[in-house]
Amino acid sequence: MPPPILDRVTSSPVTNRFDAPFDGDLATELTLALRLADAADAVSMERFDAADLDIRVKADASHVTEADLATERAIRDILAAERPEDGVFGEEFGSSGDAPRQWIIDPIDGTANYLKGIPMWATLIALAIDGVPRVGVVSQPAIGRRWWGATGLGAWTAAPSGEAKPLRVSEVDAIERASVSFQSIRQWDDAGRLDDLTRLTRAVWRDRGYGDAWPYMLLAEGRLEMVAEFGVKEYDIAPYVPILQEAGGRFTAIDGRHTLSDRSGIATNGILHDAFIALLHGEESAQ
Repeated sequence: MPPPILDRVTSSPVTNRFDAPFDGDLATELTLALRLADAADAVSMERFDAADLDIRVKADASHVTEADLATERAIRDILAAERPEDGVFGEEFGSSGDAPRQWIIDPIDGTANYLKGIPMWATLIALAIDGVPRVGVVSQPAIGRRWWGATGLGAWTAAPSGEAKPLRVSEVDAIERASVSFQSIRQWDDAGRLDDLTRLTRAVWRDRGYGDAWPYMLLAEGRLEMVAEFGVKEYDIAPYVPILQEAGGRFTAIDGRHTLSDRSGIATNGILHDAFIALLHGEESAQ
């Protein structure tokens, strides 16, 4: 029998700030995270756009495919062999272990795109230590892109030549010159925040709903100034924290708290973080 699919899982709340100092060396863990992404890419791409892809509907009405399950299993198998003392928290199989180190996994973020053959989906991998995401990898194999980072080690993506290229957020310092992604109108509607979304789109230079992982990485590359969304779980957002922090940006809940469990997130280039939060709370003059 296949393992049960859990429709509701939660991890421990973050008790430390995302920018709290860390004096450990994360190079080995980042290397492992990149190997996990390699294994995940091999599994997920094998079934991408397959005509006979097995698709089921979970209790929360979201979809899960055989590839979601197989990709998370592949990651968990490696962690069981190489980091047996660490906890694991994944979208499809919930939480296992109780340790200050926890690997947080979304095997296919953007399953709706995956099952429709749309290449904008990603595998998300993070390592949280004492509740703070310290290592993050975002891999989008269908478009041949990957981004990664770890506290103290910078944030990176692969250049066309294959060499690692450092990531840096933009220096735009005015909301009226900012380009933003709001993810989806339905998210904001379900959260009762349509008026806030309207206010946001009237204040910025450009708005688009790019969706899922990609806009966060556009932000890390300096191409957007803000991404915000609602209805997210810990595994939907964890790897963005170290990547954006190391690229010079910021990530918090929509109210500014340093937590993954608020079911909301706002990421910015840092310069405009407080101003965007103020704007979304009705303080239009904040800059």
